[in-house]
Amino acid sequence: MRAAPTCPRCFGPLQEPSIWSSSWRCGPHGDVLPYTSHRPSLAALTLVRESATVPLWVPWPLPIGWLVTGFGEAGDERTGVRGSVVALSGPSITHGPADLLLIAEEPGVGLGAGYAGLAGPDPGVGVGAGPPHAKVNVNGRPTPLWCVQDVPGDRAAYAGEALGRWLWTIVWPADAGWLLVLAQLTLTDFRDVDFDVPFGAFSPRLEAEY
Repeated sequence: MRAAPTCPRCFGPLQEPSIWSSSWRCGPHGDVLPYTSHRPSLAALTLVRESATVPLWVPWPLPIGWLVTGFGEAGDERTGVRGSVVALSGPSITHGPADLLLIAEEPGVGLGAGYAGLAGPDPGVGVGAGPPHAKVNVNGRPTPLWCVQDVPGDRAAYAGEALGRWLWTIVWPADAGWLLVLAQLTLTDFRDVDFDVPFGAFSPRLEAEY
């Protein structure tokens, strides 16, 4: 049974569209795009990428020992997917397991900010100002990312812009953020390729309450 959509900003319950409004509505945040997470499978990947109007980023090749552990989408049949999440899990550079969310979204969707633990819908001040704190390769081009301020201490968040959309990378624990600095990830759009990706257990980050 498919879970009920939630708010992409707070992951709370939504009021469904009605004869008076075609929008999904969150009590605290008003009209939003409905958000749904999916367990890792080829069927889920196909479902999300066929309706996505934003990239569906995956690091390829995957870092050693890492697995794809779920997907998320913000949008519906009327809007298309305007915010996407790819979850991955694997060993951190320091010690123990780590989780990584790669998020692409249109401005104002609020999905990246929700997982980063921010009150507003976008990365906020500091992103795009001054030298970047990390870089990833997007379709063969170095893409700068800035460390997002005021996130909870259990995670690190970086944000930038790729193909006209926000690109978020959010990692747990916070010191796993070095993965972005040292590994120099190469991101590829899942919509453009067919990879035989290894799937792992469903990421707890996609089902947690924030």
